[in-house]
Parts: sequence; C-alpha cells; structure tokens
Amino acid sequence: MANIKSAKKRVKTSEKARLRNKSKKTAMRTQMKKLEDIITTGTKEEALVQYNVVSSKLDRAVGKGLVQKNYAARQKSNFMKKINVM
Repeated sequence: MANIKSAKKRVKTSEKARLRNKSKKTAMRTQMKKLEDIITTGTKEEALVQYNVVSSKLDRAVGKGLVQKNYAARQKSNFMKKINVM
C-alpha cells in the first residue's frame, strides 16, 4: 500500500477509473453480442438498427481509450459484412 498522500489518492482515482472502464467495456460487449444474435435470428432492419448502436459504442470506446482504433474498425467491418450477407 502507498505511504505518500498523493499516491493514496492516485490509488483511489485509478480504482474508480478501472471500474468505470470495466462497465463501459462490458456494455459495449453486451451490445455486440445482441447484434450477433440479431444477425443469426433477426431481420436485416433490426440488425442495422443494432449496428448503429454498436458502432456508436465502439467509437466512444476508442475515444475513451478503452479499445484500439483498428479493433473498432475491424469489428464494424465484420458486422457490416455479416449484415450484407443476410
């Protein structure tokens, strides 16, 4: 455990940020799973609506530094390929 006052504060803020990041990343993954389910069982219109949600979540995650830019681009590209095949 930290002994210096500023280090103790940093531990607290780091923990808050970790929990916030974990929550955002989990929400993003949940939306991605919903889109996968819609692609396998739903209609193309539903998939496009959900794709917009997923795309927004991915872009926000990139902006916050939760995921890399190429990861988000690859995911969006793969989802669009699957939707276009529907």
